[in-house]
Order: sequence, then structure tokens, then C-alpha cells
Amino acid sequence: MGHIKSRKHPARTRANHSVAVALAVMSMPALAQQTDVLPEVNVAGQAETYKAETISSPKFTQPLVDTPQTISVIKKEILQEQGARTLLEALRNTPGITMLLGEGGNSNTKDNIFMRGFDTSGSIFIDGVRDLGNFPRDIYNTEQVEVIKGPSGSEYGRGAPSGTINIATKVPLLGDINSASVAAGTDKQKRATVDLNRQLSETSAFRLNAMVQNSGVPGRDHVKNKGFALAPSLAFGLNTPTRTFLAYEHVDQDNRPDGGVPTIGLSGSANAAAPRANRNNYYGVMSDFEKVNGDMFTARVEHDFAPGLTLRNTTRIAKVKHQLLLTAPNATAARSRHAKWQENELVTNQTNLTAEFQTGALQHTLSTGLELIREKQLSRTLTGAGVMPAADIYNPNPHDAFTTPVNLQFTGAQVQGETSTVALYAFDTIKINDQWQVNGGLRLDRYNTDNDTLAGTPLAPAHLSDSDTLLTWKLGALYKPAPNGSIYASYSTSQQPPGGSNFTYSATAGNINDPNMDPQKATNIELGTKWDVLDNKLGLTAALFRSENKNDLTTQGADPGEFVQYGKRRVQGIELGLVGNITKAWSVSAALAKMSSKISEGNGPAQTGARLNWSPELTFSAWTSYRLPFGLILGGGARYVDSMVRSATNTPAANMPSVPSYWVFDAMAAYEVNKNLSLQLNLYNLANKFYIANMNNNGNRYTPGGERAALLTANLKF
Repeated sequence: MGHIKSRKHPARTRANHSVAVALAVMSMPALAQQTDVLPEVNVAGQAETYKAETISSPKFTQPLVDTPQTISVIKKEILQEQGARTLLEALRNTPGITMLLGEGGNSNTKDNIFMRGFDTSGSIFIDGVRDLGNFPRDIYNTEQVEVIKGPSGSEYGRGAPSGTINIATKVPLLGDINSASVAAGTDKQKRATVDLNRQLSETSAFRLNAMVQNSGVPGRDHVKNKGFALAPSLAFGLNTPTRTFLAYEHVDQDNRPDGGVPTIGLSGSANAAAPRANRNNYYGVMSDFEKVNGDMFTARVEHDFAPGLTLRNTTRIAKVKHQLLLTAPNATAARSRHAKWQENELVTNQTNLTAEFQTGALQHTLSTGLELIREKQLSRTLTGAGVMPAADIYNPNPHDAFTTPVNLQFTGAQVQGETSTVALYAFDTIKINDQWQVNGGLRLDRYNTDNDTLAGTPLAPAHLSDSDTLLTWKLGALYKPAPNGSIYASYSTSQQPPGGSNFTYSATAGNINDPNMDPQKATNIELGTKWDVLDNKLGLTAALFRSENKNDLTTQGADPGEFVQYGKRRVQGIELGLVGNITKAWSVSAALAKMSSKISEGNGPAQTGARLNWSPELTFSAWTSYRLPFGLILGGGARYVDSMVRSATNTPAANMPSVPSYWVFDAMAAYEVNKNLSLQLNLYNLANKFYIANMNNNGNRYTPGGERAALLTANLKF
């Protein structure tokens, strides 16, 4: 076997780490960073605009038009018109994002997100705090979804080269909101949500968002999404110099997961000559389950010392448990059983100071802070999942008897990882004059990760640890030829240490999670322009970007060779966007991304020069709505995803070498019956297009896109 050659220090033994806080995981919203949120009527089509002016993080101090980076903001108005319920449905509104079906115990955790060619599943945040775990996230309590593209290490610490996804949640506000939605549709879809806000005094308010559902999935037999969530929050000192926000969330999901459909009969599959299996077929059993139980508490205090000088402190404690028992089909009629038990915990404290001041003729907007984070993940091995007989490919029976009965229990084997981080950061936007701005940021993360494993027969403990310091930064220059527009250039970086996204280390030589390995390092160069036109109602954006990730693991020399870290992956392209109002009645959101991906230094000729897998060259998304004068609103949207290769090699895979391209069209109509009631009808996949929504790594199974479906929603005000 080859040996490892690395420039990094040897693996360290356990360190006595102490970070004053620890972490918690979450599956859904908690507390948004913004405070000045105006009451809005939660009725489909009542949105003033799809266009956001800013994002919630205090680390981004300028309006979006003056921020030198591609940022897509998906506001709740669009999500409501589309009837979107999950984070993945929300992300359909921004291009360059694809999904992976997952493997083993992650087979049904659909938040496996690829963005701009890289896995972004470990870079999901809620109100600027890292969210842990991999499970379906509901957006019932979401104000907006913010997609920050390109390496964002200076803002968020360790992360993917592609960027970050932040869910900004709803907060209490002055004024009253009394709204609810009840929805029912094809495939036994049933869901209800409520959003209540009560002004308690001139400076305080209470808000409650809640959701309950028991729904089937369009086009998928026996798959079920069931559960409820509750998010109460309190705010004190609104419109005063000192504001306090307290938020709690409880999430409970009891789903029947979807292991997918065999690729037999699909063009490109190893069994392409056989008839295609019906996309509705369910290859699991009725006792398959997915349970998510999560609790999250957030406290945020803000104080204005003076105009332009604000101190914020956020504390979060959270815990989530994810359990899964899943039956998945293979390339043949054989079926495998997957069990998962994972618990994530988080404790974090963030302190941020934002200050505006001048030095001579230069105007500064400074955002600086300290973050203390402790994250913990425990994964236990389960046995006794049972053995299923081979399925009838064309007529599977979810009531098939087990060859070996289910006797689910812990084996004693487990993996526990903990990461403690202390981070310091500072950003400064310097306005030289009315036309020129310079933006820079720097972040220093000191982390310590411990990984403890119990494995083998008999069980034997093993310990791996590592600590290091990560330095990430960004720099941008922006020119404003007019007050409503900007032209900019920016450079940003990020780093991902071994085990950085899952706390798991490996003692195996040649594994990228070997703690001897260097962090993967990403850079991004971007040239772009942003314009607010039509009286600032419509935003136009265009950007050229080039991202590179290095320190991938590869080999050199004769067989077996030696493992080295010099591998490089590159993604470059252009992204165009348009969002806002063309007229008072006509709203639109559209975006297109054209990407070229390449492994510039890979594992020999078989890989060097190949395209990145799960990275379509062209993606497009659009949604628009028009309000007629008599209370009728008509809307519709389209999505296009280009074909993408499954394996990043120069030799096409024998089985499902690529996922075909597809178009999907949706439509919406809403009618305001009276001031208390509006009805909204959503139609999905109008052409009943067959397409592959996601696929697993070996190409043996896939999740089909939903069939044509309808959802009728009653939106109530009271």
C-alpha cells in the first residue's frame, strides 16, 4: 500500500480543550438577525416585491447592490406563492444547485446539497449559526433563505468552496398578525400552518409560528411526510436602544422514507434493455421510518450605544436526534436495509460589534466579533435491521415478509466527534467617496477536534485528535457609476479541515479525513455588476466567477504510489439574475448559471481533465406572478437542469454515466375571496415530465421527480 506524504503536523493526542460554549443542532428556524421587519399580510400574492435590500447577518453591512459578491435571497413571498415547504424546494429558485440521493444511512436525508460543483451539505446555517445534522428541513418559520455563493470562510469559518446557505427566521414585531393556511392536495397532501404576532406593549411582542402535516409525496406510493413544529418567540425593547429576543423551537418528524427506484430500464443503465420500473413503485416496507426530534433555544441581545454603534450577543443551545430505518433497492431486484442513529448537539455564543466612523475623508463601517462554538456528534451502530427478500421489480410489495426478522438494537459500536472553536473576525467597508468603496474581511479560527471510536470484535476504543488555526479572508473593490448601480471585483477564501463537515477522522492512510492531511483550501475570483432599476423596484445582477479547491487527495508515482495533497478542482462560469417588480402588479424572479468544471490535477490521466460530477453546465430558474385588478393573481415558473456526469473520470461509468437534462413547469392561481380569505391553487409539473430528481453515487437507484400534482390552500386572516 502507498504511504502518506503530507506537509502537516503529525496527529495529536487528546488536548484539554475548553471553549466556553457548545453547540446544538437544528432542523429549522429560530431567530433572525434583523430587527426592523414590517408587518406583512400572509396572503398569497400580497407581497410588495420579491426583492430584498439586505441580508440578515450583521457581517454584511451594505445593501445588496453594494455588496461585491453573488448573493441570492429567496423571500417568503415567493415561497408562499409556490407552496414551498422544505429548504430544498426553496433552493429551486437559485441556479447552480443540485441534490444527491445519498448512501446508506443518509439515503433519505434529502438536504444533500451540491452548489457550484461542491458538496455544501455541511455549510447550512440558521440565523448565522451553523446547523448540524442531515435531515429534511421545513421552512414554515422562514423569513428568507440567503444563498451566499463563493467561499465564505471569513464570514462563517470552515466550509465548502461553493458558499453557504442561511435560513433567516421570523421574529416578533410591533403590530398584530393573525394568519393561518390550510392546504390539501393530490397524493394525500395535508398541511396546516399558523403565524400569530401579538404586540404586548409599546416595546414588546410575542410571535408563534407552527406547522402540522401528514402528507404523501406526489408520484411516490406509500412515502409519507408527517410531523409538527412549534416556534414561539418573545421580543422586548423594540424600537428602543436595547432589544432582547428569545426564541425556542421544537421539531418532531415521523416520516416514511423513500429509498428510491432502481435505474433498471433507464437509458444508460447497465440494464437499459429491460422495461423501466414504474416511477411510483415503493421498494420499502410499511415499517420503514425516519424520526427527527429537535429542540433549539436562542437568545439575542442588541444594544445601540449611539447611532451607528451596535453590540449584539447571540447564544444558542440545541440538540437533534435523527433515527432512520430504510429499505433501498439495488441495481437488481435485491434490497438492502439501512439503519441510522445520530445525535447532534450545539452550544455557541457570538458577540458582534458594528461601528460607523470616519478617519479623515474615509467613511468606515466596521463589523467585528468573537465566536465560541462547541459541536458534538454521536453516531451509534445498529444491528438487526432484518433481511428482505428480493423485490418484484415491476410489482413490489411493501408487505413482503422478512427473510430475517427485525430485531433492531445497538451493537455498542459508535463514533463520537467533538469540535471546539474560538474565532475572531473583522470586516471593514471603506467609502473613499461617492463612487469608490473597498471591502475587506479577515477571520481566524482556532479549532480542536476529538474523535473517539468503539469498533471491532471485541469492541476496542480508538482516539484521534487534531487542532489547528485557519486563516481566511476576502477583499473587494466596488465602483458606483451611478447611485443605483455598482461594478465590482472580489477575492475570497475558505478552508475545510479533515473531518470538518462530519467530525469523523480516519486512521486509514489515503483517507481525506486522516488528521495528518492539510485542510482543503478554496479561492474565488469574481467580477460583477449590480443595478437597481425601475425606481429601485427591480434588481439586475451579472457575475463572472472562478473557484478553485486545492489539497484534494491524489496519488503519484508507480503502483501503489504515494498519496499526496496537490489535487485541484476548478469551477468557473457566469451567473445572471433578475428579481423584483416590473410594474406594480407584475413581479418576477429569474436566474441563470452557466458553469464549466474541471479536475485540473487529479489521480492520474483517468481523472485529470474530467468534469466534476453532479455539476450541470447550465441551470435556470424563473417564477413570476401578475395581479389582476379584481383580486385574481396568476403565476408560473420554469426550471431547467442540464445533464450532469455521475462519476468524475475521463472514462464514462458503465452504469448511468450521466443524469439527463430536464425542464419542469409549474403554475399558480390565487383569488382574494374577501379581506379574511384567499384561495390558492398550485399545479406542479404541468407536463407530467419524467425526470431524475437525484441519484445515488453508484447509479443503481434514483428518486424520480414528482408527477403532475395539485395543492389547494386556504389562506386565512382573522
